[in-house]
Amino acid sequence: MKFYAFTKRLRNEKRPKPTIKDGERRKGMSTVIEDIIARKVFNTRGEETIEVDVITTSGFGRASAPAGESRGKAEVIYYPQGGVDQALKKVEEVIAPEIVGLNADFQEEIDRTMHEIDGSKDFRVIGGNTAFAISLANAEAAANSYGIFLFQYLGGQVANELPCPLGNTISGGKHTHGKSPDIQEFLALPYGAESFLEAANANATIHRKVGAALKKKDKLFSGGKSDEGAWVAHIGNLDALEVLAKACEEVSNELGFECGFGVDVAASSIWDEKQKAYLYAREGKKRDSGEQLEFISEIIKKYHLAYVEDPFHERDFEGLAELTRKIKNCLICGDDLFVTNIERLSRGIKMRAGNAVIIKVNQVGTLTDAWETIEMAKRNGYTPVMSHRSGDTCDWHIAHLAVAFRCPIIKTGVVEGTRIAKINELIRIEEFLGDRAKMASIPTIKGG
Repeated sequence: MKFYAFTKRLRNEKRPKPTIKDGERRKGMSTVIEDIIARKVFNTRGEETIEVDVITTSGFGRASAPAGESRGKAEVIYYPQGGVDQALKKVEEVIAPEIVGLNADFQEEIDRTMHEIDGSKDFRVIGGNTAFAISLANAEAAANSYGIFLFQYLGGQVANELPCPLGNTISGGKHTHGKSPDIQEFLALPYGAESFLEAANANATIHRKVGAALKKKDKLFSGGKSDEGAWVAHIGNLDALEVLAKACEEVSNELGFECGFGVDVAASSIWDEKQKAYLYAREGKKRDSGEQLEFISEIIKKYHLAYVEDPFHERDFEGLAELTRKIKNCLICGDDLFVTNIERLSRGIKMRAGNAVIIKVNQVGTLTDAWETIEMAKRNGYTPVMSHRSGDTCDWHIAHLAVAFRCPIIKTGVVEGTRIAKINELIRIEEFLGDRAKMASIPTIKGG
């Protein structure tokens, strides 16, 4: 109560009350922003992060920012120098005075204002996570002001397609320690499901079967899980693929629809710039760019992978383009390569590097920036994949963004509380839509 009273006093003393003038861009007083409150909270790793409340005349929105473990170097800077504490100060002293009084309806204006306040290309002044939390909370506040869901507010009444859940079952790479796989994520993708509930159930079943198989395969397996709730075991890359392939085949047969799978190599984390090679420590192998291309191509064809993410390091557009030319009927997705950045995606499109792009709003800072990237992807035949971060919170907004922006896939784990928050929200959206709900169609991914 003391903090809220303090912010109200500051608002009354420092910020002029909003006024309506002829010609001002207002749709109505209901969505005029009255206050912005920022606080420090924690993500799933126990790390500090920012949460923001946006309060309008008749609505309220709240959003918290996630954090990635393996981050692309071209991502925006999460926080200004001084971390979350400095970000909170920026909100109160710099950002709120400029945004309070604006209309939450005008998302682009809110997001542009934050870019203008910051003045840099990577949000190093106010912090990308600061911009992200305000941008998303603002959209939620606008939707709440009208008494509708976020996916309806952003996507309109025609938004009725549910994304297929892409879920991590085995973790490796930077998400683990010890003798786990070098490949960072082994992912299930039940693209044959006729409803989101069926798809979510399939992933949960696959996850359980994988856990049971790992218990038999790894004598030291203790049931440990990563930040994303995926299993952690002392096995190699190919062993992990074998385990997941068998689990997906069994679940496909049991449930009567296709359950595909794939990997997130997170190749930047195993790339050694000095040696110009990918170092597979668990395997004890070193692969140059040509050998990496051959290795990835082989596992796609052998295991009929439906999805491969970041098979090359974050500067290797040429490598991704070559793989895309070589492999058909598989989603070749860029995350660290594109970082939800429209300029980097544009470069990839010109080279035909990949055919899918990970969308993480906090990689670029604002909802408007992410939306522009999604629209460019769609116009050029790239599949947008809405995604969580490994260090996430129970914030559920990406579930609504996936539906609103018509992303055919959502990457949001299988189990673990912060992942379940998104999955359960999609189940609620599907229930709300009723007979209008349908699963999004995904470009052909029947494996190489």
